[in-house]
Amino acid sequence: MTDRALAVVRAGALTTVQDRGRPGHAHLGVPRSGALDAPAAALVNRLVGNRGDAAVLETTVDGCALRPRSAVTVAVAGAPCPVTVGGRPAAWGAPVRVRAGEVLEVGSARAGVRSYVGVSGGIAVDPVLGSRSADLLSGLGPAPLSDGAVLPLGSPAAPAARVDVAPLPAPPAELVLRVMPGPRDDWFTPGAVRTFTSRTYRVSSASNRIGLRTTGPALERARTEELPSEGMVLGAVQVPPDGTPVVFLADHPTTGGYPVIAVVHPADLPAAAQAAPGTPVRFVAVRRRP
Repeated sequence: MTDRALAVVRAGALTTVQDRGRPGHAHLGVPRSGALDAPAAALVNRLVGNRGDAAVLETTVDGCALRPRSAVTVAVAGAPCPVTVGGRPAAWGAPVRVRAGEVLEVGSARAGVRSYVGVSGGIAVDPVLGSRSADLLSGLGPAPLSDGAVLPLGSPAAPAARVDVAPLPAPPAELVLRVMPGPRDDWFTPGAVRTFTSRTYRVSSASNRIGLRTTGPALERARTEELPSEGMVLGAVQVPPDGTPVVFLADHPTTGGYPVIAVVHPADLPAAAQAAPGTPVRFVAVRRRP
């Protein structure tokens, strides 16, 4: 019987299994999780012939190296990076055949932060609450990859896509995030609200899958009392005591006690996943939904 599995030769700084996540469990304290750059994850699945909900690998900054135990088709997209198979240069953003025993090397990101590795059949770790995603906040799902680990693969669903290279957006040189004000913008002074949507922030090196942290002008509170803990959503812009905004990403807590000054438009969050430390960030206010 064919041994459909991947051996992890080099795990990288932080490589996790991710799919579309596990929505619908916030009442249990479980965030959605899932791939931070969902369009990139969906693309690598299409390129290798997987269903859209198949699990992929999400690398962070320095890639990973994998050795399949049987021949597979792979695709790497997201943050641009060098790709080699058996020591030979291979295409990025396109389906590539890897023979059994050859090493697929996903190199360090040349721009952006997170690369995605799709493998024909998908990563077939056991699902938890309907998802194979690793949730770094709650600890649900598979642990981040470690050297020597072995990942099971599913059966291929369809042939690989017939493309040479798929078009992909470049990682942002400036991150522009459209925000809907509230629900707690009234907890900040009018000057702070103007500062939030007129000044430039930068992505902090302390950012992670839980939240994109920023550096820049602190936002002054108009109300200083404690806010009772309340529900948090993906894209919420929470302001902790130091006054600098934090954009909640896929592994965010489901409740929090710091005021939320605004919520980021969902379509802008994939770019946030690829914004490297130091990237300028601008928050642009849009009209509230009717």
